[in-house]
Formats: sequence, structure tokens, C-alpha cells
Amino acid sequence: MPDITLTTIVVLCLAALAAGWIDAVVGGGGLLLLPALLLGLPSGASAAQYALGTNKAVAIVGTTGAAVTYARKAPVDVRTAVRIGLAALAGSTAGALVAAGMSTEVLEPVVMVVLLAVGAFVILRPGFGSAPSTAPVSARRVLAAIGLAGVGIGFYDGLIGPGTGTFLVLALTALLHLDLVTASATAKIVNCCTNAGALAMFAWAGTVYWQLAALMAVFNLAGAMVGARTALKRGSGFVRVVLLVVVFSLVAKMGYDQWLA
Repeated sequence: MPDITLTTIVVLCLAALAAGWIDAVVGGGGLLLLPALLLGLPSGASAAQYALGTNKAVAIVGTTGAAVTYARKAPVDVRTAVRIGLAALAGSTAGALVAAGMSTEVLEPVVMVVLLAVGAFVILRPGFGSAPSTAPVSARRVLAAIGLAGVGIGFYDGLIGPGTGTFLVLALTALLHLDLVTASATAKIVNCCTNAGALAMFAWAGTVYWQLAALMAVFNLAGAMVGARTALKRGSGFVRVVLLVVVFSLVAKMGYDQWLA
């Protein structure tokens, strides 16, 4: 356990609770959890690595809980989700290798433009993701989902990271003709695969505060399970609203990091 105050531990646990809820509904819980860890953990040369490692150890528990909750209630194609997840695991590993040798700051303005375009698209297309298509999904679309949502977004996750869950939900909705709730459920299974690969790397490097992560994971799991049940109960319209909030929050955070921090 790092040398931090009880007050900081309580704040981190509350952040984990809220992040679990956000992540289960539409992805993007890292927007809240990672900055909280960066602020709460002791500063030092390896502070960022410990924040990233501890974040993954916490998030994988909540993501798994949300995935199980969704799989019991939503019509999730687990086989397709796992195939996309394995592709995303390979993509994120490649992205992490590229990130080690380049500056990712130059890409952030591009990502912000993409996010703004996504937000505008969702606003202008109120029917997007409101109901699944009744037509069967072709093998070509499944392959496209493995390539784009798996390898492509997985690569982005390893290279930069913020908004990966949100991008997955949007890509799966568009490519597989899913409603937003089922897309969120499928994205959770994909995230389990990518989180497992990232956590293995951080564990091997020894940059995880396991005791703190275990405590925060309890709260993250509770938030994730409540979030999944909320999304299932409230439906795609509710998920759409949360999606827009997360998208524009991502743009605001990345803009602040790019030009004001």
C-alpha cells in the first residue's frame, strides 16, 4: 500500500465507484479513475507507471463484473466478442510498442476532431443505436469489426488510450448493427481481453499497488454492476445521453491537457 492518507484512500474508492458505473454504461471510466490516481498516489519518477498499472488492476475487475452482468441479460454474441477482443489484445500490444518510440501528443488534436465528429453524428442521427437490425450480420461485417474495433481501436488503446471504450461502443454499433446497450455489453468483453494483456505487462514490471487496487476494485465492481443494470433497465436512449456526455468530456480533457496544462 502506498504512503497516502485515509482521506485520499476514501476519495480514490469513490472515484473507482463512479468510474465503474460510467465504464459499464458506455466506456470512458478511465477519464475519472486515472487522473484521480495520478493526483492521489505519491509523486516520483515512476508515479505514472504505478497509476497506470493500478488503474488496470482496478478496471479489469469492474469490467469483468459488468461483462458477466450484461451477458446474462443482453443478447451478446460472446464468440464474436472474444474474437474481437483477441484482435484488440494484439493491436494494443503493437500500439504500446510504437508508443515507446514516439510522442503521442501530436495525435491528440486529431483524436479530438474525430471525437467532435462522433458527437455531432450521434446528435444528428437520433436513431443511431436505438434498436438492433433484424437482418443477420454478414461475415464481411464481422471481419471488419475484428479489423477496426479489434486491431484498429486496440492499437489506439496501446498508443494513446483515452476513450477506447467509447470508440468500441460506436464501432460495434455501426459495424454489427447493434443497439447501444448490446454494443456496450460486447465492448466490455473486448475490454476484458485488452485489460488482461495490459495488466500482465504492468504486473511483470512490478508497477501495481496490489493492496490499494484490491480495495478500489471492490468499489469499481459495485459501480460497474449497478451501471450495467441501469443501462439494461433504461435502454439505448439513456446510454446515448451518457455517451454524448463522455465524448464531450473527453474532448474537454484532451484539450486541457494539450493547451492549458
